[in-house]
Amino acid sequence: MIKAKAHPFFDHLNQFITVSEKEFEIIHSYVSIKRLEKKQLLMEANGPCNHAYFVLKGCLHMYFITEKGTERTVQFALENWWITDFLAYQKHLKTDFFIQAVEPSEVLSIESESLEKILQEFPKLERYFRVIFQIGYGSSIMKMKYLYDFTKEEIHFHFTENFPEFAQRVPQYLIASFLGLTPEYVSEIRAKKRS
Repeated sequence: MIKAKAHPFFDHLNQFITVSEKEFEIIHSYVSIKRLEKKQLLMEANGPCNHAYFVLKGCLHMYFITEKGTERTVQFALENWWITDFLAYQKHLKTDFFIQAVEPSEVLSIESESLEKILQEFPKLERYFRVIFQIGYGSSIMKMKYLYDFTKEEIHFHFTENFPEFAQRVPQYLIASFLGLTPEYVSEIRAKKRS
């Protein structure tokens, strides 16, 4: 039997809605736990996207590979964040993205059909996912604003100052990829700041 009160997903749910320990046991029965080594792939481009992942421990990044062979990170996920290609997940399509562990990680995995069953059984979870998706969508729009509005240097400083948990845990080349910069340019910016 799972101890709800000691579980990070139980705590996370209860930040947005009220879930009892008994309800959590039922909800938890629909998910599985995956443990990942550093750099292990969780999802691959051109494969099915049937699962969404909630990060219990660790850090993941979602990326695609350009026609020139360059990796472009589109999302990071730390503890208490969801990650998947939500469009492919919802429409049962193949994904264009990879998801990889940045560090050893542990995630909850839920199949799209299982999520539908949970939402029917616990309608209040609709509110939870609505709020989570609104936050995620809002963050994506702000990223687009920064890309249009800030210089490359400002984008880097804004990110590292406002999201220090990423700057401390994520390698610089992945941060560069996420911000649309080259690792060499990020090194130049950092050296300039130190001098």
